[in-house]
Amino acid sequence: MALVKEPSPVTAKDGPDQDGEYRAQTRLWLRLLACTTLIEGELRRRFREEFDFTMPRFDVLAQLDREPSGLVLGELPKRLMVSAGNLTPIVDRLVEDGYITRTPSTLDRRVQIVCMTVEGRKAFRRMAKSHGSWLASLLADVPQERVNGLIEELDELKGAVRDALQKS
Repeated sequence: MALVKEPSPVTAKDGPDQDGEYRAQTRLWLRLLACTTLIEGELRRRFREEFDFTMPRFDVLAQLDREPSGLVLGELPKRLMVSAGNLTPIVDRLVEDGYITRTPSTLDRRVQIVCMTVEGRKAFRRMAKSHGSWLASLLADVPQERVNGLIEELDELKGAVRDALQKS
């Protein structure tokens, strides 16, 4: 019985596979995208059903939770990697619903400072607890040591991608 040798994985150093294509890199990107899409879709559904809330609104609150004294409004789009135009209606809705405040800076009235309200922080903490529980349930079948290994590998991947972007 003849053994068929599996082709070795393609690395960035190796370049394209025998057919001149980068199948391994494409497969990796598609797997990452599929995992993100599956998890995000379920989280969006649960936020909507359990809290009548959206992921983008939760993401804004998560950023503000890290900054108890608030953030300059212009910093939020950078942290969330979205355009200011996309963020404006989200911030407006959070202000309207009493989750955050938006006030002019005392140093420069053109600059707006956004802060989470006490009610906003309480609501965020409830949602964050559920968010963590949802993620844990979605990943329950993945052993913790594998999760830790994937985190390390993805940190390396993130660094490699950043390095490649700086070179281009």
